[in-house]
Amino acid sequence: MRRQPARRRWLAPIAVLAIVSLLVFAGFYILDWLLAAPGSDPFSLYADFPSSTITDAIPSMAGMMAAVLGIVITVVSIIVQLSAERYTGVAQMFMRDRINISVMGYFVIACVCGVWLSMSLREQFVPRVAVVTMMAATTFGLVMMLPYFAYVFWFLDPGNIIARIRREAVHTVSRAASASADTVPELQLSVVDAMEELTDITSNSISGKDKIVASRAVDAFKDFTLEYLAVKKQAPAQWFTIGKELRDNPDFVAMDPESLRDLETRRTWVEWKALRHYLGIYREAKDGMPDINYLIAIDTRYIAEAAARHDDHELVELCYRFFNSYMRATLNAGDVRTAYNVLNQYRLLVESLLAQGHGDEALAGVKYIKYYGQAAFNMSLAFVTETAAYDISALCQRAHEVKATTEDGMLAVLLELDQPLRTKRQESALLGVRKAQVKLAAYYLAAGEPGRARLIADDMKDEPADRLQAIHDQLVRVESKDFWEIIDRGRNFEYMPPGQRGHMMTFFGWLQPAAKPAPEAAEA
Repeated sequence: MRRQPARRRWLAPIAVLAIVSLLVFAGFYILDWLLAAPGSDPFSLYADFPSSTITDAIPSMAGMMAAVLGIVITVVSIIVQLSAERYTGVAQMFMRDRINISVMGYFVIACVCGVWLSMSLREQFVPRVAVVTMMAATTFGLVMMLPYFAYVFWFLDPGNIIARIRREAVHTVSRAASASADTVPELQLSVVDAMEELTDITSNSISGKDKIVASRAVDAFKDFTLEYLAVKKQAPAQWFTIGKELRDNPDFVAMDPESLRDLETRRTWVEWKALRHYLGIYREAKDGMPDINYLIAIDTRYIAEAAARHDDHELVELCYRFFNSYMRATLNAGDVRTAYNVLNQYRLLVESLLAQGHGDEALAGVKYIKYYGQAAFNMSLAFVTETAAYDISALCQRAHEVKATTEDGMLAVLLELDQPLRTKRQESALLGVRKAQVKLAAYYLAAGEPGRARLIADDMKDEPADRLQAIHDQLVRVESKDFWEIIDRGRNFEYMPPGQRGHMMTFFGWLQPAAKPAPEAAEA
């Protein structure tokens, strides 16, 4: 509603109501004039305010304005109270809004003017200008009531409350650039309070199974952080200092002093606070609303990608740490599907870092993915390990496409992923990792990189023939890139384009003869 032009939001409804009301009155008035006094001037007849009768009309008009004010206050108070029970800070937000204050002030002023006007009437004197003005004010107040109620309902819409909290938080950060040193701690607390209000809204929405509102609140953290990054360089040095007032916050008071100093040195306390709220929401939503966890992973990726564009390497590393915390919480809960989706966002983040030329940070992300792939194997979550293998394989391929200097390091990480699996011999997980490696080797051969494909072959040279045959047969059978279920990734793990599939035969030819395809399979 705020984005609409003022003429559509206020002027058009008020004008329509006023015109229709006046036309209805004018129609009946003219009809009465034609029947009772057709020879007189209808306008002069109406504007003749006799003192003997006007003294009754003016107090009634003042009382009507007071009654309208009572209706407005009653309705608005009920609506605001209901919203305040669900969303903290709504009452203060409502009273800070200029439109709400202006409307309430208008009704109060009109009521006071009506009281004083009712006492100014005399038999010898009728203040016609004041009377007409009061009539116009009363008319405007009555026709304004309906558009104002529409505005109040819009104002208290959960999505608009969330957007308003975010805008105020961004505005607070902008004010810090020109604020005095004494006011910076107060502005810091205002930003922290805004984030905690968003967390309360999200938590209440999760407990109430309101996914739409919870999603908007989660996105608000991301939108605020992205807008904050755009103005972060303008903030004064004191803004990044965690003072006494800020240290009393529950999220900071329990932190080790050295960790607090690190946040100050790295200038990331705002982002840490936002991501800390993400982690709390993630843990709260993992049982009842896993879609929120997917959204948190997506938004964390957006923040990390924006940090990379701003060359904020400390924030990229911070996002990694929270991504790792998401993975740890997910693996501890044994939630394979959420881990699958979080790894998808992890891989997309590393791909973005490769595209932006941040090869070292991308390599660090690949190492983290390997770690959690191995951790999942130790927790008997073989599918997560297989997912990690295919993601690292895809990242090696992407590193080759962008000519990243850390490509060989990523390939080494992929070849290390299955080392703990070989000793424990968990067949399903080991097969998945090996298939990802074979798929990458076929890509290298298709790309004219036999040396890297040879590294993979050397790593697989001791594999038993029956396992190599099983890997070959499973990869050959996959002819469609689309998985038979709806998935976010959009492509079957094991699918290879026709040209790449052809080189797979060459790769298996380097291995044990028993792994070579049978003539029937080769013809197929």
